[in-house]
Amino acid sequence: MRFKFLISACLFLLSIGCLASDDAAPGFLEGRLRILASKDVELAEGNPPKFSDGNYAEYPLIILSRDGKKEIARVTADENGKYRIALPPGDYILDVQGRRPKGHVRAKPQPFTVVSSQTAHVDMDIDTGIR
Repeated sequence: MRFKFLISACLFLLSIGCLASDDAAPGFLEGRLRILASKDVELAEGNPPKFSDGNYAEYPLIILSRDGKKEIARVTADENGKYRIALPPGDYILDVQGRRPKGHVRAKPQPFTVVSSQTAHVDMDIDTGIR
């Protein structure tokens, strides 16, 4: 009797484990990339920075794991600076690829959370220092 109970319990737990391991529906990250064209001197004098209509393809965005150590995905903004990508539920960091042919790009990494079947909205501003 105990043996049948043990087998039944194992099969039940196995079936629950299989259901739990099914991937949850993905969520989405969307937002807008804005390319800031300013110089440090202008910012120091209090002049507002100007956003350019740069080539967004030159500035791929990277999605990193929450600890920032693993690249999960890349996304490139369209001609209007908008981007959207499907991701598994979890905690991430949005950043910009740091080195470009024209020099160093400054951006503040943005943490965000993706929830199954929902959309997280994160805008990214980058400063190229180039006018």
